Amino acid sequence: MKPLTRITFDPTVMGGKACVRGLRVTVGTIVGLVAAHQSREEILKLYPYIENEDITEALSYAAWRADEIEAPLQPA
Repeated sequence: MKPLTRITFDPTVMGGKACVRGLRVTVGTIVGLVAAHQSREEILKLYPYIENEDITEALSYAAWRADEIEAPLQPA
């Protein structure tokens, strides 16, 4: 995987969660919006200070983290 240059961690911003370029927009926020079927265009309207590449990197980071952490699922 190529280096992710748009994902930052700062304990003084959003409690140190993975954020987009030091802004107060977390990777979790972006992933949640995508999961809620928001289009990239809608996300960019909601957060006009982020860029399309920020969304791409947020999703790449989330996919990498999901692959790295195994969490047991509760049976249905």
